[in-house]
Amino acid sequence: MKEHWDAYDIDRNLTGRTVARGEKGEPGDMHLVIHVCIFNSKGEMLIQQRQPWKSWGEYWDVSVGGSVIAGETSRDAAHRELLEEVGIDVDFSNARPHFTVNFEKGFDDFYLLNMDTELSSLRLQPEEVKDARWASEAEILSLIDEGKFIPFFKTLISHMFAARNKFDGLNI
Repeated sequence: MKEHWDAYDIDRNLTGRTVARGEKGEPGDMHLVIHVCIFNSKGEMLIQQRQPWKSWGEYWDVSVGGSVIAGETSRDAAHRELLEEVGIDVDFSNARPHFTVNFEKGFDDFYLLNMDTELSSLRLQPEEVKDARWASEAEILSLIDEGKFIPFFKTLISHMFAARNKFDGLNI
């Protein structure tokens, strides 16, 4: 069964339509995605390596990311994706994204979490996640330069590291 997303307009209002993954939708339809970035007390970010058969296969990526499916809120999706991809259960009911990046076809909400967790306690989703590790800002920027990390703007990565202790983020 295909995954369906709610369609939003340019002002982030629900249109009442859904779009199946891989389909175009109506002109102007926007899509909502989330990313959750976990930072430890050493100032490192948990990064994951994508499975070879996924888009951006073998590339490293921020802790967790994915589409908000039909009927979900951004917070619902952050909770679901974090639990599915790395096995961490966090209550997002009182959280707001630290920031949103607008992209050509939608909105990308970024949640920044501060928590120490052992790599051995993670439950990686085998369909999507090949590996996970902690990495410093410098290591991630180097992986981008080497073409081994999803090509985020390096300034966006630096912003995440700078903002991780600001705003009302979740501290676990």
